[in-house]
Amino acid sequence: MEQLLHYVWKHKLLPLRQLMTTDGKTVEVIDPGLHNRNAGPDFFNAKVKIGDTLWVGNVEIHQRSADWYAHGHDRDPRYNNVVLHVTGNADADVLTDDGKYLPQLEVEVPPYLTQNYEELLHADQYPPCYKIIPQLSPLVVHSWMAALQTERLEQKTEAISQRAARAGGSWEDAYFQTLARNYGFGINGDAFEQWAQCVPLSAVGKHRDDLFQIEAVFLGQAGLLELPSIPQRYQDSALQEGYFQKIRNEYLYLAHKFSLQPMNFTLWRFLRLRPQNFPHIRISQLANLYYSRRAGLSALLECETVAQLRDLFSTQVTPYWQTHFMFGAMSDRNPKKLSAASKDLLIINTAIPILFAVGRHRQKEELCDRAFDLLEQLKAEHNRIVDMWQACGLTVKSAADSQALIQLKRQYCDRKDCLRCRIGYEYLKRNDDITLQRKN
Repeated sequence: MEQLLHYVWKHKLLPLRQLMTTDGKTVEVIDPGLHNRNAGPDFFNAKVKIGDTLWVGNVEIHQRSADWYAHGHDRDPRYNNVVLHVTGNADADVLTDDGKYLPQLEVEVPPYLTQNYEELLHADQYPPCYKIIPQLSPLVVHSWMAALQTERLEQKTEAISQRAARAGGSWEDAYFQTLARNYGFGINGDAFEQWAQCVPLSAVGKHRDDLFQIEAVFLGQAGLLELPSIPQRYQDSALQEGYFQKIRNEYLYLAHKFSLQPMNFTLWRFLRLRPQNFPHIRISQLANLYYSRRAGLSALLECETVAQLRDLFSTQVTPYWQTHFMFGAMSDRNPKKLSAASKDLLIINTAIPILFAVGRHRQKEELCDRAFDLLEQLKAEHNRIVDMWQACGLTVKSAADSQALIQLKRQYCDRKDCLRCRIGYEYLKRNDDITLQRKN
């Protein structure tokens, strides 16, 4: 399996005997090079001593030498700088585009490595590496968790940067879209992000002192001021109450004034949603947040503590929604404030990634450091992913830990990408004696 050959080369899990090329020259691997996951040779800037000559260049790896030709490397100038071809089966000589025959090293994947890898791929338990987790040293766990935390923030930074680019470089819009997406709390995340892209903040800002008009634009752009968006059983009540028609008329006036086009209301999902999570409620909360000047990027960047961020995200619905969860659908009177748990999720998924992203964009390390500090201060999230890792023996103390474990599950475990995982590495490197002990 070619993936395992890459792994053996990268981690220098090579036979202890003297390595030899297929034409009888000694090989010493000084540096396997930088693993390239994009187009081009597999490893860049490797250092290998072949015979008496030290070579610095690229290394290409194939299961069979004939794959060199099957992949067209003999006609690709990018492979002219390859200094060694590593293969599991040297069944052909290999020739570069500029006419050089490459030295070849035939490498066998250790049987224990193959066996351990097959166990990870086909184990019934989840995660498949659960047996080794209690044996991991605190140093291994801590360093891997720290790397995963950074990786997750960098991944979120990329998504935020893309939103800013789509908004013509506006980080204000990127923040609003990120905030809106996370107001979907999972099930309506995509719909909320699309809604935020439909909300012209420059236009809404001209009516910032009028909460009714803000809510009219917010609900109208969500498509929720169209009569068909209301379930038929509530339509008569909605029309009789008068609020629906009043706010709809206000929206139609503003839509004409600013040439607004609403999104398709069918994109919203309601199945198995608790009423407090209905988009009407969340949008009213966002309207209140925007009206009170607490949905802007500058207000977020001024917050330095968890308490300040919780206060920033504190909001409730407007009067009509205190007694309704949908137009025409009554509920017990409740200000429907954002819960403490919801505010912490917004801090984890919105505030901290925005701080980190803006810090990277503006080259302000203090913002990036603040993001990490806030993660350490917040309690760990409670969800099935965190529960799973805790059951395996991992200690989860803070949101930094829970975010790392979510990253581990989604980006490594779900993809069966054990070869890039440090826990996977600890599992794979066990030798035959340990494997036999485990079986017995």
